[in-house]
Formats: sequence, structure tokens, C-alpha cells
Amino acid sequence: MPRDRTALGAFLRSRRDRLTPAQAGIQAFPGPRRVPGLRKEELAVLAGLSPDHYSRLEQGRQSTVTDDVVDALARALRLDETERTHLRDLAAPAPRGPRASVEAPQQADPGLLRLMSTLDHVPVLLLGRRTQVLARNRLLTAVLGDPMEPGSSFARWLFLDPASRVLIGNWEHFAAAAVGGLRLEVGRRPEDRRLVALVAELRGASEEVAGWWDDHHVRDHTSVDKLLAHPVGGPLRFGIEAVSTPHDPDQRLVVYTVEPGSATARVLPMLQGWAEDPAEAASVVRPGRAGR
Repeated sequence: MPRDRTALGAFLRSRRDRLTPAQAGIQAFPGPRRVPGLRKEELAVLAGLSPDHYSRLEQGRQSTVTDDVVDALARALRLDETERTHLRDLAAPAPRGPRASVEAPQQADPGLLRLMSTLDHVPVLLLGRRTQVLARNRLLTAVLGDPMEPGSSFARWLFLDPASRVLIGNWEHFAAAAVGGLRLEVGRRPEDRRLVALVAELRGASEEVAGWWDDHHVRDHTSVDKLLAHPVGGPLRFGIEAVSTPHDPDQRLVVYTVEPGSATARVLPMLQGWAEDPAEAASVVRPGRAGR
């Protein structure tokens, strides 16, 4: 069965709308313009395609998309590497062969668990598919004020739990990046019904998520700053770095890094002692909780 190309067309249209002829380095075609972005005909010329070919792509009527066409569109639209990866995922052919009807539970990668054990001086979280928590250390619980039990959903905590908005000072920036990560994952695994259902749940529960999703922004999970207003430790600043392995890119070790000698670095040992009592570490005063 051919892959549904609706998502491919929507992504192309969103990237075309954000790029003006001047930014693309061409003279605008004559005639009135309803939007500042590129016209379909202009993008077709930039990519070396016929207008009809490009229209079929954007309308989701082109079942086969070659690598050369993907590369030409990526260059014409001036996509960054993450966007190029997403475009390649959307243009990929449908997988062949039967898919398992029941997905086996994801198991934490032993190598990433060993790496986590060496990083007990900073908060660390191991996430799997659909942002499922596979493991975390005690300091992570103390910093976020949530148990983050294995099997729970980090995305549901981030978007559905009011406490996350209170805790994370730059919640909108961090949350928008998380939506971009979910969109990247959906592009890579569009047949994952549980993932698609999670996105639908979050879009229905949050106007911000719905808006960010409709922007078609994609983000890899690396190098995002996170500012926390911790009720015990005070203001905390982390650089979030994600580590994955080539043999299992669906698992990401999320490490909360700190600047040596910073105020956050000085506070973490105190929070680490507090984390020795998991019940106390997760007992931060919370404004309410949503189901997870």
C-alpha cells in the first residue's frame, strides 16, 4: 500500500510559506501575491521540477519521491539538517512486509544504563519511544519534583501537568522544542498508532501544542536550555544534552549538564542529599496533577 503523502505535502507547503523570493535568491514572479512566501511555481523552478510535478507532491498525489527530488527540494527550501532528515522520512516509501500487531515493550539499553550510573552527580533521564520513561536517577526526581516512574510519559507530564509550567521558567521554549521532537518521531514512524494517539491527545488538551504542531517545526532533542524555579534549590539552569546509540536511535539518554562553579552546580549536592529519600524528593508542593 502506498504511503499517505498528506504529511509530506503539508510540510512542503509550510516551508514554502516561510521563505520569500528574496530569501531564496530569486526575482519574484510578476502578479499579485496573497502571501509573502514562495509560490509553487517559484519553488518548482528553484528545485528544477515542473510545476505539475511539484503540485502533485504538495497535493499528496505523487506516490514515489526519489532521493534526487528530496535533495533538490531541501536545497531550494534551505532546510537545516533536522528538516532534511524529516523530509527524507516523509518521502520514504512505505515499509514492506507485515508489521507485528503487538509491539514488544521497550527495554532500557544496558550500555546507556551503565552510562547513567556514572552520571549520578547530575540529573539524568532515559527516554524511549513516545517519550516513555525507561529509567531515571534520583537526582532527576529531586530536580523535577516528580517520580518519573518507568513507564510514565514525559510528554504527558510536560504538557498536562500544571506543575511543569510552574517549575520550568522557559516552559514555552522548551515545550515547543518537545513538540518539534514529537513531529520528527511521527515522521520517522507514522505507522505507530500509539504515538499518533498521544499527539492527538496532547493537541486536544493544549492550544499551544496544537499551534506548534500546525507550524510543522521539527527539532532533534539536543542542546536545549532549561531554566527551573525549584522550590528548595531556587533558580537552576541546565543545558539539556541527549545521547543515543546507532543501534537504537529510539532511546535517548537526556543529561542535565551544568556549568562548573555555577550556582546550579553548588546547589546540586544539596539536592542530591535530599534525593536520598525518594518520597521527600517527589513531595514538592504541586498545583494539581493530570492523569498520566
